[in-house]
Amino acid sequence: MELPLGQESVARTRKIVHVDMDAFYASVEQRDNPSYRGKPLVVGGSPNQRGVVAAASYEARKFGIHSAMPSVTAIAKCPGLIFVRPRFDVYREISAAIHAIFKRYSDLVEGVALDEAYLDVTENKQNITYASTIARHIKTAIFQETKLTATAGVSINKFLAKMASGQNKPNGLTVILPEQAVAFVEQLPIEKFHGIGEVTAAKMHSLGIHTGADLKRRSLTELTHHFGKAGQYYYKIARAEDDRPVEANRVRKSIGAETSFAQDLNDISQMLQELEQIAQIVEQRLEQHETRGRTLTLKVKFSDYQQITRSKTMFVSIGELDTIFELAKALFKSIDLENRTIRLLGISLSNLDNAKQTQVIQLPLFQNPDITWE
Repeated sequence: MELPLGQESVARTRKIVHVDMDAFYASVEQRDNPSYRGKPLVVGGSPNQRGVVAAASYEARKFGIHSAMPSVTAIAKCPGLIFVRPRFDVYREISAAIHAIFKRYSDLVEGVALDEAYLDVTENKQNITYASTIARHIKTAIFQETKLTATAGVSINKFLAKMASGQNKPNGLTVILPEQAVAFVEQLPIEKFHGIGEVTAAKMHSLGIHTGADLKRRSLTELTHHFGKAGQYYYKIARAEDDRPVEANRVRKSIGAETSFAQDLNDISQMLQELEQIAQIVEQRLEQHETRGRTLTLKVKFSDYQQITRSKTMFVSIGELDTIFELAKALFKSIDLENRTIRLLGISLSNLDNAKQTQVIQLPLFQNPDITWE
């Protein structure tokens, strides 16, 4: 199916392409080491180092292994699992080559991560009529020049393009036409929505919301009552609406990670263990984007949805795991828990050294992410 460019429609329909590399880090390692091909592999810290999975190959995913899973859990699921340390310099180099391909078609390219980007091709440099044709050309060029595969989604806004790219992985291409948008969202299971993770989906299920159609029947007032500001986002995407522009050269002010827990935490030692794993992901992301930060912020959300933050600014930039964890732990211990249970923990670093170059959004991670990293 084709999505034409340049045709007039209601409110001048945009043409958005979302490109997502397939198991990027793991695929790079399998490409560069033939002995890894066809085998379950993860990129990340080893179980002996209490590491976490940064990326999992498709072979590993068959065992239920996913990004941000503790490595000790991953090895228990697959005893023959191969662990490979991240090579962020290589991933960054390949990402730069992929973005150069994007720029052949549009300057409106918004990098979400090293392996993921949105392109606004409503107008494009090569005057190609169909957005789906551009997506095919990009996929072909990526494979020819990097020997890696990518999946693409094409639609009228960022949300739908993102949803389309998740429909046919790996190495797929899906188009959601303007006239298909509302029906597509209505039939979509709520847990498949981008931005709705397991914890939020479970709450929606308890409210009788199981599909996009169910979500659409709820009023804005009701959704904001149950989900706060996020309710506004849910209200719009239930109607296939998303007016967020593709922002080229977007400045990122912080890098961090957070996790919502399926079961509220009530044990201090478990809370600190989770905090250490979050610190590991933050360290990986700082290394990934070659930056460090001076202000660390700890985020804690209690079971009653009350949220507090604690921050500390250092005289020098930090980026090492031990420093991040010790500072986060000190901030955590300054909080009076009052026998309360915790549903979310997060760590972020701001006042980044190269904030003008950092374009990656902060992604929730771990057991029940609303958005996955890889």
